[in-house]
Amino acid sequence: MPDPAALPLHLGIIMDGNGRWAQHRGLGRSEGHKEGLKAAKRITKAASDTGIRFLSLYVFSTENWKRAEQEVSFLMFLLKNHLLKEWDFYRENRIRVVHSGDLPGLPPEVQADLKQVQADTAVFDGLTVNLAINYGGQDEILRAFRKWQNSPNSPPLDVENFHRYLDQPDLPPVDLLIRTAGEIRLSNFLLWESAYAEFYFSGKYWPDWTDEDLRLALREYQKRQRKFGGIHE
Repeated sequence: MPDPAALPLHLGIIMDGNGRWAQHRGLGRSEGHKEGLKAAKRITKAASDTGIRFLSLYVFSTENWKRAEQEVSFLMFLLKNHLLKEWDFYRENRIRVVHSGDLPGLPPEVQADLKQVQADTAVFDGLTVNLAINYGGQDEILRAFRKWQNSPNSPPLDVENFHRYLDQPDLPPVDLLIRTAGEIRLSNFLLWESAYAEFYFSGKYWPDWTDEDLRLALREYQKRQRKFGGIHE
């Protein structure tokens, strides 16, 4: 087991490989997304049980709208049909759900469900799950700047003040960022928040991820020496 005293406070995951997982099995991409949803629930439970406090999941990016209309529609269908239906899971595990991303750019019914699930779980004191939906790191930074620019009596712009205008300013910086499916890039995910994150890249497709994969990533993280630009003697 990873050392409970040296866990990342904030874990981010780029859940990649659903479509390829399905294609390698002769299935449609929608089947991969269904399995990816199961993996997200499985890893969320494992993160909660391990003692991680904040988990950000890259669900749907601002660039994902470029995909085939059928695939995008199915992803919105999954969101609509699961955000509120997982209430028992949230309650049993004391999970608080928050959202990062451009909310007005989502279908009205998805917007409504996101608002509802955040309100319903606001009192829970366990793992905070940040769902990045219609999210792009560059878009978040631009929207944050516009919030600052349009706020009356805006404070001088510095790193600390700017952070207050991000989508989830109460979340700490990302300590460990995981990406699955063998890709080695950030893909516009939590650019500001991941300035000093440790990266962990896995060759396994996201639907194949298990509790043990998470434990391996956490153990690897605990071997890292984090300097934050300084020098350890």
